[in-house]
Amino acid sequence: MGTFELAISVAPGDIDELGHVNNVTYIRWVQEAAVGHWRTLASAKDHAELVWIVVRHEIDYLRPAYAGEQIVARTWVGSATRLKFDRHTEIVRGEVVLARARTVWCPLSAATGKPTAVSTEVRQRFSVPEST
Repeated sequence: MGTFELAISVAPGDIDELGHVNNVTYIRWVQEAAVGHWRTLASAKDHAELVWIVVRHEIDYLRPAYAGEQIVARTWVGSATRLKFDRHTEIVRGEVVLARARTVWCPLSAATGKPTAVSTEVRQRFSVPEST
Protein backbone atom coordinates (compact mmCIF):
# COMPACT_ATOMS: atom_id res chain seq x y z
CA MET A 1 0.00 0.00 0.00
CA GLY A 2 2.90 2.38 0.66
CA THR A 3 4.42 2.20 -2.84
CA PHE A 4 3.01 4.26 -5.70
CA GLU A 5 3.78 4.09 -9.42
CA LEU A 6 3.36 6.84 -12.00
CA ALA A 7 3.53 5.94 -15.71
CA ILE A 8 5.47 8.45 -17.78
CA SER A 9 5.74 8.93 -21.54
CA VAL A 10 8.98 10.73 -22.35
CA ALA A 11 8.02 13.77 -24.44
CA PRO A 12 10.21 15.62 -26.94
CA GLY A 13 10.24 18.63 -24.57
CA ASP A 14 11.94 16.48 -21.91
CA ILE A 15 15.04 16.09 -24.09
CA ASP A 16 18.11 18.32 -23.78
CA GLU A 17 20.82 19.26 -26.28
CA LEU A 18 22.63 15.98 -25.54
CA GLY A 19 19.68 14.00 -26.92
CA HIS A 20 18.45 12.48 -23.66
CA VAL A 21 16.16 13.47 -20.80
CA ASN A 22 17.35 16.59 -19.01
CA ASN A 23 18.33 16.23 -15.34
CA VAL A 24 15.74 18.80 -14.28
CA THR A 25 13.03 16.66 -15.86
CA TYR A 26 13.92 13.78 -13.55
CA ILE A 27 13.39 16.09 -10.57
CA ARG A 28 10.00 17.12 -11.98
CA TRP A 29 9.05 13.44 -12.30
CA VAL A 30 10.15 12.78 -8.70
CA GLN A 31 7.87 15.59 -7.55
CA GLU A 32 4.96 14.49 -9.76
CA ALA A 33 5.20 10.96 -8.35
CA ALA A 34 5.21 12.29 -4.77
CA VAL A 35 2.21 14.53 -5.42
CA GLY A 36 0.36 11.68 -7.14
CA HIS A 37 1.05 9.40 -4.20
CA TRP A 38 -0.26 12.01 -1.75
CA ARG A 39 -3.37 12.74 -3.81
CA THR A 40 -4.16 9.05 -4.17
CA LEU A 41 -3.81 7.96 -0.55
CA ALA A 42 -4.47 11.03 1.59
CA SER A 43 -7.95 11.65 2.96
CA ALA A 44 -9.94 14.79 2.20
CA LYS A 45 -9.19 15.94 5.76
CA ASP A 46 -5.44 15.44 5.19
CA HIS A 47 -5.63 17.41 1.94
CA ALA A 48 -7.36 20.28 3.73
CA GLU A 49 -4.96 20.34 6.69
CA LEU A 50 -1.52 19.58 5.23
CA VAL A 51 0.78 20.81 2.49
CA TRP A 52 4.34 19.66 1.86
CA ILE A 53 7.64 21.32 1.00
CA VAL A 54 10.90 19.82 -0.17
CA VAL A 55 13.88 20.54 2.07
CA ARG A 56 16.42 18.35 0.24
CA HIS A 57 16.86 16.46 -3.04
CA GLU A 58 19.51 13.83 -3.75
CA ILE A 59 19.49 12.11 -7.11
CA ASP A 60 21.76 9.61 -8.80
CA TYR A 61 21.49 9.51 -12.58
CA LEU A 62 22.38 5.97 -13.66
CA ARG A 63 21.22 5.63 -17.27
CA PRO A 64 19.71 7.99 -19.86
CA ALA A 65 16.12 8.02 -21.06
CA TYR A 66 15.05 9.08 -24.54
CA ALA A 67 12.04 10.59 -26.30
CA GLY A 68 9.18 8.19 -26.89
CA GLU A 69 10.12 5.78 -24.12
CA GLN A 70 7.61 4.54 -21.57
CA ILE A 71 9.03 4.66 -18.06
CA VAL A 72 7.74 4.50 -14.49
CA ALA A 73 8.43 6.57 -11.39
CA ARG A 74 8.06 4.31 -8.35
CA THR A 75 7.95 6.09 -4.98
CA TRP A 76 7.53 5.31 -1.29
CA VAL A 77 8.15 6.95 2.07
CA GLY A 78 10.80 5.38 4.25
CA SER A 79 11.83 6.72 7.61
CA ALA A 80 9.88 9.58 9.09
CA THR A 81 10.42 11.80 12.07
CA ARG A 82 8.05 14.38 13.45
CA LEU A 83 8.90 16.91 10.72
CA LYS A 84 10.95 15.10 8.07
CA PHE A 85 9.87 12.35 5.73
CA ASP A 86 12.39 10.52 3.53
CA ARG A 87 10.75 9.81 0.20
CA HIS A 88 12.49 7.42 -2.17
CA THR A 89 11.89 7.32 -5.90
CA GLU A 90 13.20 5.10 -8.65
CA ILE A 91 12.76 6.00 -12.29
CA VAL A 92 12.73 2.72 -14.23
CA ARG A 93 12.43 1.45 -17.78
CA GLY A 94 11.28 -2.13 -17.33
CA GLU A 95 13.72 -3.62 -14.84
CA VAL A 96 16.46 -1.07 -15.58
CA VAL A 97 16.85 1.68 -12.98
CA LEU A 98 17.54 5.00 -14.71
CA ALA A 99 17.72 7.16 -11.58
CA ARG A 100 17.33 6.91 -7.82
CA ALA A 101 16.28 9.84 -5.68
CA ARG A 102 15.89 10.59 -2.01
CA THR A 103 13.85 13.66 -1.17
CA VAL A 104 13.24 14.99 2.32
CA TRP A 105 9.78 16.50 2.71
CA CYS A 106 8.41 18.57 5.58
CA PRO A 107 4.68 18.77 6.38
CA LEU A 108 3.20 22.23 6.85
CA SER A 109 -0.11 23.28 8.31
CA ALA A 110 -2.27 24.52 5.44
CA ALA A 111 -3.76 27.09 7.82
CA THR A 112 -0.55 28.58 9.21
CA GLY A 113 2.16 27.60 6.71
CA LYS A 114 4.29 26.41 9.63
CA PRO A 115 5.86 22.96 10.08
CA THR A 116 3.48 20.56 11.78
CA ALA A 117 3.49 16.94 12.88
CA VAL A 118 1.27 14.48 11.06
CA SER A 119 -0.98 11.85 12.56
CA THR A 120 0.13 8.29 13.17
CA GLU A 121 -2.48 7.26 10.59
CA VAL A 122 -0.82 9.35 7.85
CA ARG A 123 2.61 8.05 8.79
CA GLN A 124 1.39 4.43 8.66
CA ARG A 125 -0.51 4.91 5.40
CA PHE A 126 2.53 6.21 3.52
CA SER A 127 5.62 4.75 5.15
CA VAL A 128 7.25 1.52 4.08
CA PRO A 129 9.52 0.05 6.77
CA GLU A 130 13.15 0.30 5.74
CA SER A 131 15.20 -2.87 5.96
CA THR A 132 18.28 -2.80 8.12
